[in-house]
Amino acid sequence: MRKLTGKLVVATHNQGKLEEIARLMQPYGIETVSAGQLGYDEPEETEDTFVGNARIKAHYAAQKSGLPALADDSGIEVDALGGAPGVYTADWAETPDGRDFVMAMTRVWNELEKINAPAPRTARFCSTLVLAWPDGHDEVFAGKIEGQVVWPMRGEEGHGYDPIFQPDGYDITFGEMDRWEKNKISHRARAFDLLVKGCFPNEK
Repeated sequence: MRKLTGKLVVATHNQGKLEEIARLMQPYGIETVSAGQLGYDEPEETEDTFVGNARIKAHYAAQKSGLPALADDSGIEVDALGGAPGVYTADWAETPDGRDFVMAMTRVWNELEKINAPAPRTARFCSTLVLAWPDGHDEVFAGKIEGQVVWPMRGEEGHGYDPIFQPDGYDITFGEMDRWEKNKISHRARAFDLLVKGCFPNEK
Protein backbone atom coordinates (compact mmCIF):
# COMPACT_ATOMS: atom_id res chain seq x y z
CA MET A 1 0.00 0.00 0.00
CA ARG A 2 1.41 3.39 -1.01
CA LYS A 3 2.43 5.78 1.77
CA LEU A 4 1.37 9.42 2.03
CA THR A 5 3.75 12.24 2.92
CA GLY A 6 3.72 16.02 2.63
CA LYS A 7 0.81 18.11 1.39
CA LEU A 8 -2.67 16.81 0.67
CA VAL A 9 -5.64 18.25 -1.21
CA VAL A 10 -8.98 17.49 0.43
CA ALA A 11 -11.42 17.19 -2.46
CA THR A 12 -14.32 19.07 -0.91
CA HIS A 13 -16.05 22.46 -0.90
CA ASN A 14 -17.66 21.65 2.47
CA GLN A 15 -15.95 23.63 5.24
CA GLY A 16 -17.21 21.31 7.99
CA LYS A 17 -15.83 18.26 6.23
CA LEU A 18 -12.50 20.03 5.61
CA GLU A 19 -12.16 20.96 9.30
CA GLU A 20 -12.96 17.41 10.36
CA ILE A 21 -10.38 15.85 8.02
CA ALA A 22 -7.74 18.52 8.74
CA ARG A 23 -8.09 17.82 12.46
CA LEU A 24 -7.72 14.09 11.87
CA MET A 25 -4.57 14.75 9.81
CA GLN A 26 -2.96 17.16 12.27
CA PRO A 27 -1.12 14.61 14.48
CA TYR A 28 0.61 13.16 11.43
CA GLY A 29 2.14 16.37 10.10
CA ILE A 30 0.09 16.32 6.89
CA GLU A 31 -0.68 19.82 5.56
CA THR A 32 -4.16 20.09 4.06
CA VAL A 33 -5.80 22.46 1.59
CA SER A 34 -9.25 22.05 0.09
CA ALA A 35 -10.29 21.94 -3.55
CA GLY A 36 -12.61 24.84 -2.73
CA GLN A 37 -9.74 26.95 -1.40
CA LEU A 38 -7.80 26.23 -4.60
CA GLY A 39 -10.75 27.42 -6.68
CA TYR A 40 -11.47 24.12 -8.38
CA ASP A 41 -14.90 23.30 -9.74
CA GLU A 42 -16.82 20.38 -8.27
CA PRO A 43 -16.81 17.48 -10.74
CA GLU A 44 -20.13 15.88 -11.58
CA GLU A 45 -20.78 12.80 -9.46
CA THR A 46 -22.15 10.32 -11.97
CA GLU A 47 -21.66 7.01 -10.13
CA ASP A 48 -24.27 5.14 -8.06
CA THR A 49 -21.86 3.99 -5.34
CA PHE A 50 -19.96 5.83 -2.61
CA VAL A 51 -16.61 4.53 -3.91
CA GLY A 52 -17.42 5.54 -7.49
CA ASN A 53 -18.21 9.13 -6.57
CA ALA A 54 -15.27 9.42 -4.15
CA ARG A 55 -12.96 8.24 -6.95
CA ILE A 56 -14.28 10.91 -9.32
CA LYS A 57 -13.60 13.68 -6.78
CA ALA A 58 -10.20 12.39 -5.63
CA HIS A 59 -8.76 11.83 -9.10
CA TYR A 60 -10.08 15.16 -10.38
CA ALA A 61 -8.36 17.06 -7.54
CA ALA A 62 -5.14 15.04 -7.89
CA GLN A 63 -4.93 15.74 -11.62
CA LYS A 64 -5.66 19.46 -11.17
CA SER A 65 -3.21 19.98 -8.30
CA GLY A 66 -0.42 17.53 -9.07
CA LEU A 67 -0.67 16.46 -5.41
CA PRO A 68 -2.22 13.49 -3.62
CA ALA A 69 -5.93 14.15 -3.02
CA LEU A 70 -8.38 12.69 -0.54
CA ALA A 71 -12.10 12.52 -1.23
CA ASP A 72 -14.95 11.30 0.94
CA ASP A 73 -18.33 10.19 -0.27
CA SER A 74 -20.74 9.46 2.50
CA GLY A 75 -24.39 9.20 3.33
CA ILE A 76 -27.10 7.60 5.38
CA GLU A 77 -28.71 4.29 4.45
CA VAL A 78 -32.13 3.55 5.96
CA ASP A 79 -32.99 -0.15 5.86
CA ALA A 80 -36.77 0.22 5.59
CA LEU A 81 -36.27 2.53 2.59
CA GLY A 82 -34.17 -0.03 0.76
CA GLY A 83 -30.93 1.76 1.65
CA ALA A 84 -32.15 5.20 0.52
CA PRO A 85 -31.15 7.95 0.42
CA GLY A 86 -27.66 6.36 0.25
CA VAL A 87 -25.50 7.98 -2.44
CA TYR A 88 -28.30 10.51 -2.95
CA THR A 89 -28.11 11.72 0.67
CA ALA A 90 -27.07 15.26 -0.34
CA ASP A 91 -29.46 15.30 -3.32
CA TRP A 92 -32.45 14.85 -1.00
CA ALA A 93 -31.48 18.18 0.56
CA GLU A 94 -31.04 20.15 -2.68
CA THR A 95 -33.21 23.22 -3.29
CA PRO A 96 -32.84 26.12 -5.75
CA ASP A 97 -31.42 28.13 -2.82
CA GLY A 98 -28.93 25.55 -1.53
CA ARG A 99 -29.18 22.49 0.68
CA ASP A 100 -31.98 22.20 3.24
CA PHE A 101 -31.28 19.28 5.55
CA VAL A 102 -34.36 19.90 7.69
CA MET A 103 -36.38 19.26 4.55
CA ALA A 104 -34.32 16.13 3.81
CA MET A 105 -34.70 14.73 7.33
CA THR A 106 -38.43 15.41 7.23
CA ARG A 107 -38.65 13.55 3.93
CA VAL A 108 -36.87 10.51 5.44
CA TRP A 109 -39.31 10.42 8.35
CA ASN A 110 -42.35 10.97 6.15
CA GLU A 111 -41.27 8.12 3.86
CA LEU A 112 -40.92 5.84 6.90
CA GLU A 113 -44.32 6.88 8.23
CA LYS A 114 -45.91 6.31 4.82
CA ILE A 115 -44.93 2.63 4.88
CA ASN A 116 -45.49 2.32 8.64
CA ALA A 117 -41.93 1.01 9.09
CA PRO A 118 -41.54 -0.92 12.37
CA ALA A 119 -39.27 0.33 15.15
CA PRO A 120 -36.38 0.44 15.54
CA ARG A 121 -35.95 2.09 12.17
CA THR A 122 -32.41 0.87 11.63
CA ALA A 123 -29.93 2.84 9.57
CA ARG A 124 -26.24 3.45 9.17
CA PHE A 125 -23.91 6.23 8.15
CA CYS A 126 -21.36 5.11 5.55
CA SER A 127 -18.14 6.79 4.49
CA THR A 128 -15.76 5.81 1.70
CA LEU A 129 -12.41 7.56 1.50
CA VAL A 130 -10.37 7.47 -1.70
CA LEU A 131 -6.77 8.68 -1.64
CA ALA A 132 -5.58 9.31 -5.20
CA TRP A 133 -2.21 10.30 -6.68
CA PRO A 134 -1.61 12.27 -9.89
CA ASP A 135 -0.30 9.12 -11.63
CA GLY A 136 -3.75 7.50 -11.29
CA HIS A 137 -3.01 5.21 -8.33
CA ASP A 138 -5.55 5.14 -5.51
CA GLU A 139 -6.31 3.45 -2.21
CA VAL A 140 -9.84 2.91 -0.85
CA PHE A 141 -11.06 2.76 2.77
CA ALA A 142 -14.66 2.32 3.96
CA GLY A 143 -16.21 2.80 7.40
CA LYS A 144 -19.73 2.71 8.81
CA ILE A 145 -21.61 3.14 12.06
CA GLU A 146 -24.92 1.44 12.81
CA GLY A 147 -27.87 3.07 14.52
CA GLN A 148 -31.46 4.10 13.99
CA VAL A 149 -33.54 6.99 12.71
CA VAL A 150 -35.40 8.82 15.48
CA TRP A 151 -37.95 11.65 15.58
CA PRO A 152 -38.27 14.50 16.31
CA MET A 153 -34.94 16.01 15.28
CA ARG A 154 -32.68 16.47 18.29
CA GLY A 155 -29.58 18.61 18.74
CA GLU A 156 -27.84 21.56 17.14
CA GLU A 157 -24.39 20.01 16.74
CA GLY A 158 -22.97 18.29 13.69
CA HIS A 159 -24.42 18.71 10.22
CA GLY A 160 -26.55 16.97 7.61
CA TYR A 161 -28.78 14.24 9.00
CA ASP A 162 -27.08 14.11 12.41
CA PRO A 163 -30.18 15.25 14.41
CA ILE A 164 -32.19 12.13 13.41
CA PHE A 165 -29.43 9.52 13.72
CA GLN A 166 -28.96 7.79 17.08
CA PRO A 167 -25.91 5.49 17.01
CA ASP A 168 -26.10 2.06 18.61
CA GLY A 169 -25.08 2.12 22.27
CA TYR A 170 -26.08 5.78 22.79
CA ASP A 171 -29.29 7.48 23.90
CA ILE A 172 -28.47 10.74 22.12
CA THR A 173 -28.28 11.63 18.43
CA PHE A 174 -25.20 12.74 16.53
CA GLY A 175 -26.83 16.17 16.60
CA GLU A 176 -26.72 16.20 20.42
CA MET A 177 -23.18 14.84 20.66
CA ASP A 178 -20.12 17.05 21.06
CA ARG A 179 -18.75 17.52 17.57
CA TRP A 180 -15.26 16.24 18.29
CA GLU A 181 -16.60 13.39 20.42
CA LYS A 182 -18.76 12.32 17.48
CA ASN A 183 -15.77 12.50 15.18
CA LYS A 184 -13.98 9.86 17.30
CA ILE A 185 -16.66 7.23 16.61
CA SER A 186 -18.13 8.32 13.29
CA HIS A 187 -18.21 6.43 10.02
CA ARG A 188 -15.57 8.83 8.67
CA ALA A 189 -13.33 8.28 11.69
CA ARG A 190 -13.50 4.53 11.16
CA ALA A 191 -12.57 4.87 7.50
CA PHE A 192 -9.81 7.28 8.49
CA ASP A 193 -8.36 4.78 10.97
CA LEU A 194 -7.97 2.31 8.11
CA LEU A 195 -6.36 5.02 5.96
CA VAL A 196 -3.84 5.81 8.73
CA LYS A 197 -2.91 2.16 9.18
CA GLY A 198 -2.56 1.65 5.44
CA CYS A 199 -0.97 4.82 4.08
CA PHE A 200 0.74 6.72 6.87
CA PRO A 201 4.46 6.18 7.46
CA ASN A 202 5.34 4.38 10.72
CA GLU A 203 1.75 3.18 11.19
CA LYS A 204 0.84 -0.51 11.08
